[in-house]
Amino acid sequence: MTPVALFDRPEYELRLRTVKSRMGQQGIDTLILTDPANMNYLTGYDGWSFYVPQAVVVSEDLDEPVWIGRGQDGNGARLTCWMSENAIEPYPDYFVQSEVRHPMDYVAEVIRKYRLDRGVIGVEMDAYYFSAWAYQRLQAGLSDARFVDAHLLVNWVRLIKSDQEIFYMKQAGEIVTSAMNTAMGYIRAGVREADAAGEIFRAQIQGTPEVSGDYPAIVPLMPSGVRTGAAHLTWVNRRYERGDAVNIELAGCVHRYHAPLSRSAVIGRPSDRLIDLAKVVIEGIDAALLVVQPGRLTEDVDAAWQQVIRRYGYAKDSRLGYSVGLNYPPDWGEHTASLRLGDKTILETNMAFHLIAGMWLDGYGLEISESFRVTPFGAELFANVERKLFVLDDQDDVGGTEWRLSLSGS
Repeated sequence: MTPVALFDRPEYELRLRTVKSRMGQQGIDTLILTDPANMNYLTGYDGWSFYVPQAVVVSEDLDEPVWIGRGQDGNGARLTCWMSENAIEPYPDYFVQSEVRHPMDYVAEVIRKYRLDRGVIGVEMDAYYFSAWAYQRLQAGLSDARFVDAHLLVNWVRLIKSDQEIFYMKQAGEIVTSAMNTAMGYIRAGVREADAAGEIFRAQIQGTPEVSGDYPAIVPLMPSGVRTGAAHLTWVNRRYERGDAVNIELAGCVHRYHAPLSRSAVIGRPSDRLIDLAKVVIEGIDAALLVVQPGRLTEDVDAAWQQVIRRYGYAKDSRLGYSVGLNYPPDWGEHTASLRLGDKTILETNMAFHLIAGMWLDGYGLEISESFRVTPFGAELFANVERKLFVLDDQDDVGGTEWRLSLSGS
């Protein structure tokens, strides 16, 4: 089988060398990765198989990473991984959801086969798909080794993107632009929320004439009405009504690389309080993006935002944003650098972030966000959607000129 390479082999080899260097700095002899994004990053493997245990093993003693997964996913590994056939280790299906066996028993067998069962083994203790039972079975099967936490070791390597990764994120930005425009063109009074969600999904997967979309790590988040005062809610079984506000958060995704985007809209004339909030949020985002430069700290971006919203009497305790890029469900964030007070990560060229100015207040809220990469000249946005509070299906424009002009926050 001939793999479909998304990156040149030298790029994978550079990633592997960098990870091995970090392992050496942390005193780790062997690394067992179970985060599907980290597995993808080092091997290219891409399949919806993370619902069963799987792993990638990295060691200074191995020239290539070793992929270990379910037998029926072995051909998927051969089609997506850059390594040789010897580095593909599928396990028999009797390990799957068995009461007497566990896939990590097989992982331990492979590690013993390569004589890596002594020394320090790093595992991703806080990865979504690494269970307590998986950890116990590894410990039982590799009793001569000492286990340490290597959670986020690879995630931090992923923080600075290559030019090819940025290219995929730019394509994802084109898709999320199309999907958000689809949302704004479809949501109207009388439309079912589920139908709007379906149209958004279609746009996300259909992509653009140049590139199709991948499935995003998070479904469209799109609460309406009083539910806009809460974060992370999806659609419900109702029809939109005039006067409803709608918060829309979604992402374009290409080859697992994400470009998230949020905008808020109102069906009909928005309330004065929502107009005022939008003006403050947009001014704060503008100020935060102006701070983005190589050499600045991530907390500096949040500080610029906080200075603006405090001036108008608002407060936001949650972080302003986070690093973003390659990922799988249930999250598109990288779990490393955050745009918040106390995070002193130094901004570097080709870091990418989702700056999400979500304001969830008592009975109402607003979300406006931008995904961007750091360049030598400042922040470069991935999407191209006007930064404003959108008005949908307005039929009461009597005397509306003044408030319409204020919607963009200018």
